[in-house]
Amino acid sequence: MAAAIPTARSTGSPGLRREPHRRADRSQAPARWERPALAAVLGVAALLYAWGIGHAAIHPYYSAAIRSMATSWRAFFFGGLDTSGSITLDKVPGAFWPDAVSVWLFGPHTWAAALPHVIEGVLTVWLLHRIVRAWAGPFAALIAALTLTFTPVTVVLNRATIPDTALTLLLVAAAGALQKAARTGRLLPLITCGVWVGLAFQTKVLQAWLVLPVFAVVHQLTAGNPPLRRALRLLLSGAVTLAVSCSWALITWVTPAANRPYVDGTTNNNPLSMVFGYNGMSRFSDDDTALGAVSATAASRTSGNTGWGMLVNDTVGPQIAWFLPLAVLAVVTALVWRAREPRTDPLRAGFLLWGGWLAIHAVVFSVSNGNHVYYMAVLAPAIAALAGGGLALFRSAYETGGRRRLWLPSAIVLTVAWAFVLDGPTWFASRLLVFAVIFAVCGTFGLWPSGSRASRRLVHGSLTAGIAATLLVPAAWAVSSLDPRYAGASTSPTAGPVGEFHRRALHDPSTLRRAELDRPSARDTALLDYLIAHRKGEKYLLATQAAYPAERLLRAQAQPVLVMGGFTGKTPFPSAPQLGNLIATHQLRYVLLTHLRPTTPATTWVKSHCKRIRSGAYGWRTRGNFGLYDCRNPADRRG
Repeated sequence: MAAAIPTARSTGSPGLRREPHRRADRSQAPARWERPALAAVLGVAALLYAWGIGHAAIHPYYSAAIRSMATSWRAFFFGGLDTSGSITLDKVPGAFWPDAVSVWLFGPHTWAAALPHVIEGVLTVWLLHRIVRAWAGPFAALIAALTLTFTPVTVVLNRATIPDTALTLLLVAAAGALQKAARTGRLLPLITCGVWVGLAFQTKVLQAWLVLPVFAVVHQLTAGNPPLRRALRLLLSGAVTLAVSCSWALITWVTPAANRPYVDGTTNNNPLSMVFGYNGMSRFSDDDTALGAVSATAASRTSGNTGWGMLVNDTVGPQIAWFLPLAVLAVVTALVWRAREPRTDPLRAGFLLWGGWLAIHAVVFSVSNGNHVYYMAVLAPAIAALAGGGLALFRSAYETGGRRRLWLPSAIVLTVAWAFVLDGPTWFASRLLVFAVIFAVCGTFGLWPSGSRASRRLVHGSLTAGIAATLLVPAAWAVSSLDPRYAGASTSPTAGPVGEFHRRALHDPSTLRRAELDRPSARDTALLDYLIAHRKGEKYLLATQAAYPAERLLRAQAQPVLVMGGFTGKTPFPSAPQLGNLIATHQLRYVLLTHLRPTTPATTWVKSHCKRIRSGAYGWRTRGNFGLYDCRNPADRRG
């Protein structure tokens, strides 16, 4: 009976109808065109993601920590912002471990920090191709790989140093393991799925858990084991997920506070508060101090992009939503067409998996307090998989004949028409839209049912033209990000005119001058030379008010810098007595303050006990927004 159960391959195109259910986890011998096609897609992905990597849009805050983590085991494990590991990042460090290893291996270069993200992006394309091929066949896999490769937000994000690239890769790996567990009924893939989700948690904390309800439902509904066994195995996999997810936070929690950095974003120096409060509940409630989080620390609150129309607005839509109507159409159609198939039908299970992934992220992002555009990158694999699976399903229906032959050309027309909607506010790719229409007309003309069956060569050519029509405009938006003008800011990578707007609107160092590890500015070099020349054995080269003034110095020199107040300047570390003790014991002499960050008891203490230095003494023509204080003799006060 098992051999009679329809599989993804049994419903695909001719030549993909011969694999029984018990062997569905084994790959077919690839067709002659598969490997060259996949190699071409991966080559294009590598070129897009790595082009100009020497001037990649590295995040100023994260890249400063990456250099510190590359030179200190304490900073590496705990995610210390400086080499002394006095305070952590405001995120868990897992996503930056590959970056730090790369900088340790190749030196403090911009390209070394960005290289792991390029590799993660290409691996995600390859892995999605492999997973979709096992689910819906090689045609669907190729479409999914192409769609993911040319998703604009994927391209800009894989050219940056932001945790979402690692998160996306690990969650795709988890989806592949879950798919295999449901298809084969084996325990090991289900445990592996839990491990991958746990590792994803180490990159972006609670966001990694959004897929868990979907994974649980898909496994329980589609796996072939008896109900009790399915439930017990699911509980075991959940326990593995929880253990791997919380491993770093628990190790940090049990480590004495004196032997580890202060946990940024918290009022209680508790890593669980940073994970579940600062990066969790504070983003979904009116209380931004939930579970011990520092007040007003959810940076995404000010980014907008929330509400039920968020995915298709003028900012987010052109970054992610080019194939969204096709993805939704594919899910609905597949569930209707295969409603009478057995419970374990693997093709329907795949649409449930990727459709659930898309739906749950869309709902959560819509009800959150706000989202950066690059958060949407995690939707790209689901949309790409559904686009590939949907076109394969419609192609199969086309080849079968009957009334369903209309679905394939209609899906292509719908996708091209939607490109007009997304590109309309800017007409950024208006010239390419003309070619997209031409390709779409050529494609649908050859695919549209007629009195006589079209030749196979005409059908293949028409299908190729139709697919090219759907990819043309999003590819233009994606490729535009190779020009820094259309790549957004380092803190907000976005493609096309949206990226140009963000680059101008965000008044941060990455807007005025891209953050780099190996090319510090003359102003930063002058300050560092002064501090190093006047250093008399102090532990810290400098203390700064929040991370903003420290980022550039930490990128330029791997030196111990006390970052007072953490990322926002509001974290209560160090206290005024702790700061005074560091100065009294000759562990700290210089403090750099700025009026761009909030005043704290520690900064008030500095202004009342330390002497401000003339900016000309350390080579600055003007002080600008900063003031350097010498605290060598607390008796000295500003005149």
